[in-house]
Amino acid sequence: MWRRPSALTAHILVVNSLPLALLLVSILYFSGYQDKLIRNELDSMMKEARQFAAALGEGAVILSDEERDLLSPELARKMARRLVDMPESGETPPRTRLFDIRGSLIGDSLTLPGRRAVQREPLPPLSRFPGLWRHWEELAGWWRRRSWTQPYPLYRDIPDPAPEDYPIVARALDGEAQGKVWLLPGGRIQLGVAVPIQRYKGVLGAVMMTRSGGKIAAAVNEVNMDIFQLFLVTLGLTVLLSLYLARTIARPLRALASAAKRLEPESMGRPAWKMPIPDFSARRDEIGDLSTALRAMVRALGARLHATESFAADVAHEIKNPLTSLHSAVETALRLGDAERQKKLLTVMADDVRRLDRLITDIAQASRLEGELSRTPAEPVPLSGMLKTVADLYAIHEDTPRPHVPVVLEEVPPVAVLGAEGRLGQVFRNLIDNALSFSLPGSEVRVAAREEDGTARITISDRGPGIPENKMEAVFERFYSERPAGEQFGQHSGLGLSIARQIIQAHKGRLWATNIHDAGGRVCGARFHVELPLAPPAQTEK
Repeated sequence: MWRRPSALTAHILVVNSLPLALLLVSILYFSGYQDKLIRNELDSMMKEARQFAAALGEGAVILSDEERDLLSPELARKMARRLVDMPESGETPPRTRLFDIRGSLIGDSLTLPGRRAVQREPLPPLSRFPGLWRHWEELAGWWRRRSWTQPYPLYRDIPDPAPEDYPIVARALDGEAQGKVWLLPGGRIQLGVAVPIQRYKGVLGAVMMTRSGGKIAAAVNEVNMDIFQLFLVTLGLTVLLSLYLARTIARPLRALASAAKRLEPESMGRPAWKMPIPDFSARRDEIGDLSTALRAMVRALGARLHATESFAADVAHEIKNPLTSLHSAVETALRLGDAERQKKLLTVMADDVRRLDRLITDIAQASRLEGELSRTPAEPVPLSGMLKTVADLYAIHEDTPRPHVPVVLEEVPPVAVLGAEGRLGQVFRNLIDNALSFSLPGSEVRVAAREEDGTARITISDRGPGIPENKMEAVFERFYSERPAGEQFGQHSGLGLSIARQIIQAHKGRLWATNIHDAGGRVCGARFHVELPLAPPAQTEK
């Protein structure tokens, strides 16, 4: 089934074929080959005419009554018939005309001898290819009329010419040999030379030789035909290579474009991450890079959509619980008449409202977090200054979780990380708050940092019950909450660690958790590890 070529295919064909066509036109139009042939033919005719004139000057001269040298018309005509070469097969015969000193025509090689002058007319050359060759000749004639490098005058055949009709004859009668090129109807050329007939440096007459440029036209046509045939072969190869190039470029691009269109909302019939995207990564070129990038984009889009759907479902579930509790408490309070029991229900409703407020605040913060991180410019953040500021907050405020558990900051190397200082500070506050909430009375939360392999590694350690081994990753999930015994329900939304990991990943870092074991191998606390890339030295100095 024929398919309409793409615009890219058409552009490739035009771009690859146009220089070739311009090269063909420039070779045919600006080539000096035909001018060189004309000059060579004129030189050959000039030599032939000089020999002819010298022969006439020796054998066709008689003495007048005054004992002056005169050119004998009868002798000159007889010698002309013997000396003029016979024409080659298929060529227009050369024509030789003799003029006496007064400029009168006394002989013409095209005039047959006899009592009455009869002029011969050459027959046109036979065509080897009656159909195709005739069209080629017409095209070649049209091209020649436009490709001569200089304009030539139109040739006129005058039966009884005077010297002024052919200026080269007048020059020859003055003793100067000269050549001339005329243009014939149909685009062919006529070559002519005129030389003086002399004896002892005295001019007795002139010889004018004319010859058709058919041989030159045939040579030029043959060269042009060879060039044109080479052009056709080269053009065919160019078209085939262009189609191959277009196929290797346009076809995969069309496939990628079709796949991208299927990602439009109105055309998506299944999840974006399940859409088949052509894989051209094996090409190892720009199209392969585009395919890889598009596939990665679709995976990221699918993951984002999946995360959004999951987040929406989790939010609905988390909000529904306090709303259900609040609705039940309100209905119960309306039916009770006991003021003391109504007061307890009002306390439950107040806790549910605070829980909803905290939950909605954390949800709003988590939903706009990624957008804020993408818009916030990354700057070098001194690690020691940031961690000291965070640790000082827990030494000043008494309303922190477990105020009787101190936060100890160990020595921090003088390095800087690249990111948003406010968001990184939020990460360490969330991790310290989580550590304080699980720490045992009399213990402490320790914050340590070191530089390792071009990264800054920060640890927050507590002395508490630790994390169940099968929950090391679950603690970073949204709305996951496993609180210490005795803590009032609803104090945490379960988004703190999830937000912390999201911020660290946006800074191209890692966040994970491990347990601390004592000498006997028992769990005696938890440790959270943060790994962030260091800022480049140039940016750090700036």
